[in-house]
Amino acid sequence: MNVKRFTARTSRDALVLVRQALGEDAVVLSTKPCADGVEVLAMAPEGMQQIERMASSPAPAQQASPSRSLAARSASRVDPALSSNAVEDDMAQLSMSTLSFQDYVRERMLKRRAEAMKGEQRQPAPTADARPDFAPRAPRAAPRMAEPVPEPASVLEQRMNEQRQPAARHTTLLREPPVLHDAVRVTSDSIHVPTIGESAQARQQLNQNQEDMMSELRSMKGLIEERFGALAFMEKLNRQPGQARLTQKLLDCGFSPALIRKLGDSLPNDAADESSWAAGVLERNLQTAEHEAALENQGGVYALVGATGVGKTTTTAKIAAAFATKYGASNLGLITLDAYRIGAHEQLRAYGRILGVPVHTAHDRASLEDLLELLAGKKMVLIDTAGMAQRDARTRELLDMLSHRSIQKLLVINAASQGETIEDVMISYKAPTCAGIVLSKMDEAVKLGPALDALIRHKLKVIGVANGQRVPEDWHRLSANALVQRALRASGSSAYKLDASDVSLIFTAAHGNPSPSAYGSRAAALHA
Repeated sequence: MNVKRFTARTSRDALVLVRQALGEDAVVLSTKPCADGVEVLAMAPEGMQQIERMASSPAPAQQASPSRSLAARSASRVDPALSSNAVEDDMAQLSMSTLSFQDYVRERMLKRRAEAMKGEQRQPAPTADARPDFAPRAPRAAPRMAEPVPEPASVLEQRMNEQRQPAARHTTLLREPPVLHDAVRVTSDSIHVPTIGESAQARQQLNQNQEDMMSELRSMKGLIEERFGALAFMEKLNRQPGQARLTQKLLDCGFSPALIRKLGDSLPNDAADESSWAAGVLERNLQTAEHEAALENQGGVYALVGATGVGKTTTTAKIAAAFATKYGASNLGLITLDAYRIGAHEQLRAYGRILGVPVHTAHDRASLEDLLELLAGKKMVLIDTAGMAQRDARTRELLDMLSHRSIQKLLVINAASQGETIEDVMISYKAPTCAGIVLSKMDEAVKLGPALDALIRHKLKVIGVANGQRVPEDWHRLSANALVQRALRASGSSAYKLDASDVSLIFTAAHGNPSPSAYGSRAAALHA
């Protein structure tokens, strides 16, 4: 019976060496990690057969009765010399197999434990004046030096199971490679109990991470909806040539992709002429004052506001001239608030001298209110304001100055501006609170579509238009049909013409599902 040791980097390599040296039926006794990797103890199958024969053969008379030897040693426990070498004498006298020796050791330990428990039961209980810490320990000092103290039954059973494991592995054939598991040892130093502050911080960090993740998911959802909406719209354009032609025409006229998409979705399949149908829809959604009395006939107090250079002073002079022609200069009052620019009020004073109307200057709200009380008997009072950029901080001060209950604001918009600029001006000057819109510089606008697009989406009314510098000849009141037809006849430069690929590029980059605010805060759809 020869046991051989095999060392390799991994258990699989070690088992290969065992199979090569001892064959397929080799018996693996143990596996354990070592400095070189894994160490395996194995022996040939003949050695296992020899062990089984030795276990089945009867022992000699003087060696076959471990119980008598155990009883003899138990009787002589009082002799320290005999008890100290009891186990060595038994090992020398008994020649038994591995399994028999394990049974003998187990029986010996169990009996020793039973005798110790009986001795403790026979010992009398200590009295009140006795010293339990020292009296019971003196007689047991010598036996404790001679042999180990018996251990509990659970610990003995666990050790017996550990001793049986190698013997049980003797009968295991080499069929599957063993699996080694590394023990995980947790010490008190590695265990960290979080404090109250750390727990609150951890919860706050977790909530922040969840919010960031939800924000990313919403952004991803919006992007997916946007792209799929654009692709669906382009596929619809490919299936409907009429809608594709209408889309390209409206883009050439300067209308926004949001309004074009809304018109394209509402286009009926049986429309004979898509341009005529779109013109009718735009006319019904564009508000004008063509069915109302003219501004000069209504009378009242009006303040013309707007960005720099849109023609507020010239428009004021045109309205004043139209009113003075009908009702006379005595019923007209002129006020200017333009005290920022050098000589700015001189332009209106020149028009006033021509009309025979004095022009008053107001520097603050108090002086403006005094002038309004002075001119309260006039049928019409026109207030010319200073031109300020829509993002200027003084714009809010100007609007606060004109917040008098009798003043009606008219927003003057340059029809030649870009759509984004017109949108920004309307928002900054609070266009919904104005009495109407005046479109100036119509003669300079190449495309009227951006201005009409903003008016339709914000549902604002066009009071009048100015298409030149002549006073008062270039002041007009146009109908919705005239404005829409003018916008659809736009013919820009060929460099800004769009083809089919350009249309696809624009609508792929545009929002797939525009929000209702894209068409104005008070209307979410067009009146088809």
